[in-house]
Amino acid sequence: MITSQNNFHAHGKLLLTAEYFVLDGALALALPVKLGQSLDFGFRPDSYRDSDFGNAGELHWQSFDEKNECWFEVKFSLENFEILQTDDPAVADRLQKILRKARNLNPGFQQSTINNQQSTINSHLDFPRLWGLGTSSTLVYLVAQWAEVDAFELQFRTFGGSGYDIACAGADGPILYSLKNGKPHVEACDFHPTFANCLYFIYLGQKQDSREGIKNYRLRIADCGLGAQEAVSKISDLTRQFLASQTLAEFDDLFRQHEALVAETTGLPRAKSLFFSDFWGEIKSLGAWGGDFVLATSDRPEEETRQYFNEKGYEVFLPYEALIL
Repeated sequence: MITSQNNFHAHGKLLLTAEYFVLDGALALALPVKLGQSLDFGFRPDSYRDSDFGNAGELHWQSFDEKNECWFEVKFSLENFEILQTDDPAVADRLQKILRKARNLNPGFQQSTINNQQSTINSHLDFPRLWGLGTSSTLVYLVAQWAEVDAFELQFRTFGGSGYDIACAGADGPILYSLKNGKPHVEACDFHPTFANCLYFIYLGQKQDSREGIKNYRLRIADCGLGAQEAVSKISDLTRQFLASQTLAEFDDLFRQHEALVAETTGLPRAKSLFFSDFWGEIKSLGAWGGDFVLATSDRPEEETRQYFNEKGYEVFLPYEALIL
């Protein structure tokens, strides 16, 4: 018997504009996706304890992927979230850090169940972990909801970053996101392009380390010929233009301007130059350059567009309306 069940859900994310520059205050257009992660919490009173589950004062955590297969398991002590048993020490260490930071922010988090109950957590992903749609950020958001703490603060104290992914986790649709004096600013926006049927997401299969991408950006931004503040201003202007764009041709032109500015600043080549130089539409990287998803625009039929990417070995091809919330 499991009682006092609590359920939480978080949306995954994609960053359409201002990758890297959002860290320095640029206005970003971010897109929550329909896929995400859920967390189910419950406990078993002491009178229902069984040997297979564990002892009172323990937290039994299991993580399931999109195929409902358990890919990670750990048992913590509730007193200080000490790792008692796990099948992946590295993942357990990261989760332990999140839980301990959550308790720092809310000292009463889970203390009431230490002596007489067994706690259980099941987390479930809707998408493959390697897709880069927010496995970590949705987890932080979910733990924050469970622990009743500020999700942005928990993110900044654990993984860092701009926080746009946390904003997407709790959003109901596209948002404008920026950091103002280091504080998150989130505004719902009306981004429903009339040419959405010409937009597609393609997974490159080369998951990027966001922290390494940020590190490279930090090393290069100081030497940017434009100057950091001018670059941030230009990116913010482009974000506003993306939001107001009315035609696919206008959208494509903004793509080219945005990609050129990020390429100049980071010294990284465009995904289109690397992988899709013969593609008739435009290609824009999303988030850390070089992997995860790109957004492709095409004025040709969906099947012809899909065939182009499939023949190059890219099987994950998602129409805009199928993915974006």
